Formats: sequence, structure tokens, C-alpha cells
Amino acid sequence: MLTKLKKFINLPLSRKLQVLSSIYYKLKSQIFYKLMFKSMGVKSVIKKPLFLTPEYISIGNGCYIWNDARIEAITSYANENFNPHIILEDGVTIQQRCHITAADTLIIGKDTAILFDVMITNIDHEYENVTMPVGNQPLMVKKTQIGENCFIGSGAKIQAGTILGRHCIVGTNAVIRGTFPDYSVIVGVPARIVKRYDEKSGVWRKTDKKGEFVDE
Repeated sequence: MLTKLKKFINLPLSRKLQVLSSIYYKLKSQIFYKLMFKSMGVKSVIKKPLFLTPEYISIGNGCYIWNDARIEAITSYANENFNPHIILEDGVTIQQRCHITAADTLIIGKDTAILFDVMITNIDHEYENVTMPVGNQPLMVKKTQIGENCFIGSGAKIQAGTILGRHCIVGTNAVIRGTFPDYSVIVGVPARIVKRYDEKSGVWRKTDKKGEFVDE
């Protein structure tokens, strides 16, 4: 304890303020927010969210949610009811201004890092009725899931119907829709696999647009 105190005293002012702020939000999360969520593990921190629907959100241990996150479960829309559940497994980190919406179960796997300005959703709007504004048309709900230990680059858009395997790397500003296997590097608009980990050789290898390995 004395060693920690000495270390704190030797920090520059900006770092002291950061440590004190972190302690405040840890206490607030475990005392206040823990009562509101469907479930919430130990050592998880929520800073200053923009909007939450905590009754439909489960948070594991050691998660960290930064400022201005909007994590919203949709329970009804256009006269249809839904049964949403947003699950953040252990160790998930969500940076500033992320937007997550779900009208069904949406799981973000443990130790996944989500950088700032990312959008993840499992819903789309129908648009076929040209006499009605798209925003008033029914929702289409599609299974969407993020695997363990993924890294979602800033500004990426994870659209409804996307399944990411474990340890997938999503590039900055990528627009993702579809199913991607474990150990994929995914970039672009629309996004495609450009590299995968070859478990046989133990190295990351380039792929074609279908995700098949190519000779370099």
C-alpha cells in the first residue's frame, strides 16, 4: 500500500487526476450502475454514457466503457415486440462514442477491444414500401455476434447479420456484413478478408477476396 502511495505522489498532475477519476468511476459503477443492469461483474467501469438501457444489458468482469457510449436495446418498434439482450463478456473495452443497438441477443466476446466511433447492430429497416418513410417500416433482425479477442478499428460499422470468429481484426472505417472465420484481417468498404492466420504454418498469410490463401 505504501509503495502504491509513493508511486501516486510521484505522478505528474495529469496522471494523478486520471487515477482519481478512475477510482471515482469504479466506485460509481460498482455501487450505482451494478443495481441497474441485468447483471454486472466485478471491476467493470462505466464512465459517462450517452444513453443506456441497462435492464437488457449483461456486463462481465473487468469491462470498461468510455464516454458517450450509446448501448440500446430495442423492445418494440412498428407494433412489433422484441426480446433483446446485449451481452458484453469479460474484459470487453468500448471506447468513446460507440453505438450498439439490438432487438435480439447480441454477444460481444471476451477481451474484445472496440475503438472509438464504432457502430454495431443486429437490426435493419425494411424499405420495400415506397409510400412509407423507411424509418416507419418494420425492423429486420439478423443474428450478429462478435467473437473473443477481436479488435474493431475506429469508425468501423458492424452491420446486422455479421458473425465474426475469434481474434478477428477489423480495419478503420470498414463496413462489415457477413460471416468471417477465426483469425481474419478484414478491411474496406464493403469489407473483405485480406489476411488470415494459417494454423498449419503458424504465420499470417494474404488471401484473395474469398478468404483463400494466395502465394505471395
